[in-house]
Amino acid sequence: MTVLLLRLAGPLQSWGSAARFARRTTENAPTKSGVLGLLAAAEGRPRTADLSDLAALRFGVRIDQPGTRLRDFQTAHHQDSGKAMPLSDRFYLADAVFVAGVEGDTGLLNRLHQALRAPRFLPYLGRRSCPPSRPVEMGRPLEDVTLEEALRGAEWQASPWYKRRLQRMAKNEQQSAGPPALDLFLDAPPSQAPHLSLRDTPLSFDPRHRQYGLRGVVTDRTVPPPGDDDHDPTAVLSPAP
Repeated sequence: MTVLLLRLAGPLQSWGSAARFARRTTENAPTKSGVLGLLAAAEGRPRTADLSDLAALRFGVRIDQPGTRLRDFQTAHHQDSGKAMPLSDRFYLADAVFVAGVEGDTGLLNRLHQALRAPRFLPYLGRRSCPPSRPVEMGRPLEDVTLEEALRGAEWQASPWYKRRLQRMAKNEQQSAGPPALDLFLDAPPSQAPHLSLRDTPLSFDPRHRQYGLRGVVTDRTVPPPGDDDHDPTAVLSPAP
């Protein structure tokens, strides 16, 4: 099996697995349907296309920077009639960073990898109003390891300002300033009982009849490699008197 990793970073993200009328919530991490939808769009697949090959991929995500939850109260009016539309609450994750991965057939993942480098439709992070701030393609080749190994071994992708904040907090508490333990969410293997379930496996993106299947998820934690931008050349300097 082969693994393709993606970096999902942006000012706003929204990964909903359920919608209740005018209330649009978000999960704390990217959903399988949202990430597979991003990959399908990069390939240029229409919404009515067959998704069975994508749905069969094993999916996982690591929370490198959890972000903060943001609530947006929205109003709208019909463009032609001017009639007021229903009020709605939209929830987002602000300043979050994730590493997501898919594991499966090498040929399919090679096509998806190339599509991310030259996407047919521009990627977005759950909603069209949420563009990525950094390349989704991480600039690394496909990996012949398990999905869990790839997510554990990927360098920490958190923003420099967030890393500095954690370093200051660790220094104040006289603790190690290395990367913290990060949450992992992975598709549960058939031999393992899931820790939780989500209905976010896409069966059809057809707007006339969207369909999603249930999947089991297992959770864990991991400490990632620090990455190249953790070195601070001014750390040894003393403040000016």
